[in-house]
Amino acid sequence: MHVLHMNTGEGETSYAKNSQLQKKIISVGSSMVESAIFSIMLEVQPKSMGVADLGCSSGPNSLTAVSKIIHTVNVVSQQIGLSVPELRVSLNDLPGNDFNDVFKSLPELYNKMKKDYGIEDCYVWGLPGSFYGSLFPAQSLHFVHSSSSLHWLSQVPLGLKPKAGTHLNKEKLYLSKSSSMTVVRAYQQQFHEDFSLFLKSRAKEMVSKGRMVLSFLGRRSPNPCADEACYQWELLGNALMSLTLDGLLEKEKIDAFNAPYYAPSLEEVAREVEYDGSFVVDGAETFEIEWDDGDKSDFNISSGYRVAKTIRAVVEPMLESHFDLGTELMDELFRRYTKIIDDCLSKTKLKYINLVISFMRNE
Repeated sequence: MHVLHMNTGEGETSYAKNSQLQKKIISVGSSMVESAIFSIMLEVQPKSMGVADLGCSSGPNSLTAVSKIIHTVNVVSQQIGLSVPELRVSLNDLPGNDFNDVFKSLPELYNKMKKDYGIEDCYVWGLPGSFYGSLFPAQSLHFVHSSSSLHWLSQVPLGLKPKAGTHLNKEKLYLSKSSSMTVVRAYQQQFHEDFSLFLKSRAKEMVSKGRMVLSFLGRRSPNPCADEACYQWELLGNALMSLTLDGLLEKEKIDAFNAPYYAPSLEEVAREVEYDGSFVVDGAETFEIEWDDGDKSDFNISSGYRVAKTIRAVVEPMLESHFDLGTELMDELFRRYTKIIDDCLSKTKLKYINLVISFMRNE
């Protein structure tokens, strides 16, 4: 919780300048968001509507989803002949998030709402804390949204704690084809505990027939160690190991690192929902998105460089905390990572698998 946040500021390695991929993922999930809000307005008809964006982050994407939600509420209200409800919007992320950056954009959002929609009864605030646990008063939320966040676990799986000085996942940062079943089960158990707690927490906070749309990295394969679920971590591990081979980093530090991350399948998510019983899945989509799906207008920049910068903006705070590399060595790590990715992309197109799932709160 203390180190899991995106790179802050507006520098070259910041999340603000390297989050085009996440913006596209929000866009792809927008039709499911629209459908969910239509159902809420038609079935619940709230006078005051509680909305939460979980894992809002910072930078240009932080208010993208909220702006879309507000626009949709306005359009749907007109379509079905209802007054636009009062909107209570919570922006949630971990305490390390750059909320000040988010708040700077709020005046622009308020002006847009008033000018374009005539909406004045909208209240937006930040709420730091983990969504793996209670955040809101009981039955206060009508719509919950989260994009590119729930593949992050609450912690490194407890089952990976070293035993008698022996690390269970040597030379790897996450699951890989060489991971033992002990390591795989530790990640699966942590996902089960976290997602189960997430569902229980949201169930208390949401009204009957409330909706939730979640979008996160996952996989199609039943195998948690499939390349589509973990190859970016495999290649980053290779870049770190190359530093070890050159005497620039202790191998023990790599052996001791395990990413608090898990890419589930739709079937795993559905099992957790069925087990909890508070929600039903009323829509699900799996789609591919290329690793290099950002701005390609600068022909002097390689695909590997763009991909490495996108990943660096997300994982650098974790790497800094664990490896203590310093700026020069961190730059060298990502130079090597860039070359490794370029080599892979010259042979094949690499794609992430993203899950977008819509849920309804049971009565």
